[in-house]
Amino acid sequence: MSVQIRTRIKMCGFTREADVQAAVQAGADAIGFVLYPPSPRAVSIERAAELAALLPAFVTPVLLFVNEAPERVQAACAAVPGALLQFHGDETPEYCAEVSRQTGRPHLKAARIPLKAAGSFDLLKFAQLHHNAQAILLDAHVEGFGGGGKAFNWSLLPPSVNAHLVLSGGLTPANVADGIRTLRPRARSLAVDVSSGIESGKGLKDADKIRQFVDAVRTADKESL
Repeated sequence: MSVQIRTRIKMCGFTREADVQAAVQAGADAIGFVLYPPSPRAVSIERAAELAALLPAFVTPVLLFVNEAPERVQAACAAVPGALLQFHGDETPEYCAEVSRQTGRPHLKAARIPLKAAGSFDLLKFAQLHHNAQAILLDAHVEGFGGGGKAFNWSLLPPSVNAHLVLSGGLTPANVADGIRTLRPRARSLAVDVSSGIESGKGLKDADKIRQFVDAVRTADKESL
């Protein structure tokens, strides 16, 4: 008997209540809040807490940081119960492991994959160095630490990676199924993460694009049966 695979969906960069509610209604598994002030999608810790309070049980808030002071990460964790941490900058394995230990929160670590030379990135070594991460998030290396709507060449990644992977970077309703088909055989498990691909403007989500993205992921899941 075949077992249906359900790809978990993270949506990131939320700033408005209505957008959070649309993502939850569509079936998102995790909602990300950017706590990196230079980002056009950035929110304050207080605003992240307000938006995260809208999430029902079993929808996980994710707090995104870039090279942040541990004290601010701790303050955000105190304000947003049950949040997962996402380290999206140049954080070392030691930093990530220590902040996770201090806060008692699991973390994702972003791997910034070169757009024109994805095959040159040693993902196996990166995953080994960050073995304490709950998953490795694969994002395109763009200026500004993500959210640039650019996709790297997925096919150039190693054929097998002994890690849980989250595919990110330039995903849209039109290409996410191809990304899932390409990456699923290479990972212990696969999730997807979208930000710009469901927007009408930076930090402004589009309810129709949100639904289309979820529908595309679920269609790809059915193909795996």
